[in-house]
Amino acid sequence: MPPEVIRHPSPNQGGRRDGLRPELVVLHYTAMASCEAARDRLCDPAFEVSAHYLIGADGRIFGLVDEHMRAWHAGAGAWRGRGDVNSRSIGIELDNDGAAPFPEAQMAALEALLPGILERWSIPPAGVIAHSDMAPGRKVDPGPRFDWRRLARGGLSVWPTDLRPAPCDPAAFAAALSRIGYPEEVDPETLLSAFRLRFRPWGRGALSAADVAQAQAAALLHVDPGGASA
Repeated sequence: MPPEVIRHPSPNQGGRRDGLRPELVVLHYTAMASCEAARDRLCDPAFEVSAHYLIGADGRIFGLVDEHMRAWHAGAGAWRGRGDVNSRSIGIELDNDGAAPFPEAQMAALEALLPGILERWSIPPAGVIAHSDMAPGRKVDPGPRFDWRRLARGGLSVWPTDLRPAPCDPAAFAAALSRIGYPEEVDPETLLSAFRLRFRPWGRGALSAADVAQAQAAALLHVDPGGASA
């Protein structure tokens, strides 16, 4: 059964530009005092921010912007060489401060919401990304505490498991991140930080062979929304 969605329309929206349609789902955390405070902010025209959905720590799902419309959640950034991520994505905000674990009720609600979105818009699991993925250095959400492996086990995202030994080669690492979709114009240290937030939150220090192996394995799992292999 589809999850219950509490309709709470936000005025902060517009039409998707240039005939674009959702090919990504971008996950965020709110970093606000409460779900209600985040909901009010996302619906306040003075702040010019919104998302399609907001999921509370208790599992409540608020529908703020219709999926056919362009919500204002992603901001500046790019993925797979394409900008205007707002016109190409569904934005989901999670009530979390960035430091606490994501509660079971919230994760279960997200797992109930995502399958319908992916099916309606023919978005592959690799199209479910972090805000920090498409805006390296500018954003860090949903942060290192988010359980991407759990989503991947349910076919709702990707997580590399078939790792093969690799040398610590910066060029190979950059090539793998480009195939995954990370913006190429970002400096190497910022890209490494963004990649680790998503795939190796325990990683520290300079680039390592383990980073390269993880990136190359992740690149094999990513499929372009247009249908071509990464």
